[in-house]
Amino acid sequence: MAEKRGRAVAAAIAAVAIGGAIAWAGSQGGATIGGVPVFAIAVGIAFLVQWLVFVPSFLLHTERYFDITGAVTYVSVMAFAVFASGAVGARSLLMLALVVVWAGRLGIFLFRRVHRAGKDVRFDSIKQSLPDFLMTWTLQGLWVSLTLAAALGAVTSGGGELDVFTAVGFGVWVLGFGIEATADRQKGRFRADPANKGRFISSGLWALSRHPNYFGEIMLWTGVAIIALPVLSGWQFATLISPVFVYLLLSRVSGVPLLEKSAEERWGGQDDYEKYKRQTPVLVPWLGRKAK
Repeated sequence: MAEKRGRAVAAAIAAVAIGGAIAWAGSQGGATIGGVPVFAIAVGIAFLVQWLVFVPSFLLHTERYFDITGAVTYVSVMAFAVFASGAVGARSLLMLALVVVWAGRLGIFLFRRVHRAGKDVRFDSIKQSLPDFLMTWTLQGLWVSLTLAAALGAVTSGGGELDVFTAVGFGVWVLGFGIEATADRQKGRFRADPANKGRFISSGLWALSRHPNYFGEIMLWTGVAIIALPVLSGWQFATLISPVFVYLLLSRVSGVPLLEKSAEERWGGQDDYEKYKRQTPVLVPWLGRKAK
């Protein structure tokens, strides 16, 4: 038990350290308030909001406000960076709008889902433990900071006007957002049908990928990074870790691995599920798909 708590504390400290590193890199050449970089303040806000909401959440042993807090943090941090930097140009306002639309849709979707279910099974083993639960909220602060890093770097550097990078990035974002939203809607309708109780979804976009919503999210953040790219310089290029971080988080840590394990426990060995796994790529549509 002590060893597990020690790992949780170490993970939280590492998250703060990584957040500090990206704050330093992204702040180079960016706007300041009283000599303090706006980028660094934005990262600080991302962590502070999580810790403030963590306190009542832990006292009540509830995870119901975890996802909605993340969504609100995305919008708050991005809005702060834009207006505190005076970056009200077209590129900055576009990136702010994209973050607001994405965070608003996903935050409401996840908030409704956890309230309908009554809980989020991911938190069953951690919400009673202060170190583990605090680590989870701290990691969300890092998640927000790294995911927004490229956009924050761009807006705190002035934003700039629209160009071909904006058009390409916006196109990638729209496609990714459409895939994520459509996949979530399809799965929601599938689960709402009593006839599908205890079954797995393999229709619609879920026939092309076992996790099309995650593929869409990776795409849309890649789009944001493309929009931000021409405004970045020097150490700020480190903020292009944003889509890479989203990919690694969803495909290697908290997304695909957990859901694949859960699915294997429920349907592993069933002929229809084994066939679905053989024919459907884990993440990227058509990549690795085998013939029937």
